[in-house]
Amino acid sequence: MPSSRPLRADARRNRENLLAAAREAFLAADDAHVEEIARRAGVAVGTLYRHFETREALVAEVYRQEVAELCEAPTRLLAQHSPDEALRIFLLLLVEHAAVGREMGDVLASIMATDSPVFDDTRDEMARALDELLAAGVAAGVVRSGIGGRIVLRALGGICGMRADGWEDDAVRIAMILYDGLRYGAANHR
Repeated sequence: MPSSRPLRADARRNRENLLAAAREAFLAADDAHVEEIARRAGVAVGTLYRHFETREALVAEVYRQEVAELCEAPTRLLAQHSPDEALRIFLLLLVEHAAVGREMGDVLASIMATDSPVFDDTRDEMARALDELLAAGVAAGVVRSGIGGRIVLRALGGICGMRADGWEDDAVRIAMILYDGLRYGAANHR
């Protein structure tokens, strides 16, 4: 288990390089072994294992990092756009995130069989991000009330789970239907 002490600068740099190399390998659909990831990061395998006890721990951290970056978007979007436009953009970002998840499908499958809380934790983070956007939309009178982030996330999860060719284009179209539904009758649902 990693220490709670702050990392030295070189250790932090090694960890960041490992995460970047792993992300690149996983998104390229490489089934890169830890040796290859360490080589790409310019470190020894032992250094990788000092930061991540198992390959699955590395996979989980790469995925957590992806979700953390995604979930930082609502604050920035709300500062730059109206609440309804921020919600629209975020729904599209969620579809893009699903595409990244599909690209990482094989490596993510390796942690599904573990007792890792990564998927429950990241779903909670994404639901909270949606809650922030939905609340801003309700407060502005442009999004209907009574719909939480978890419900929207479930709807998008069903859309993004499609296995057919062209799923991403369909998911974007259906996400926009969902977006229209979230705005429909907003003034009556405040």
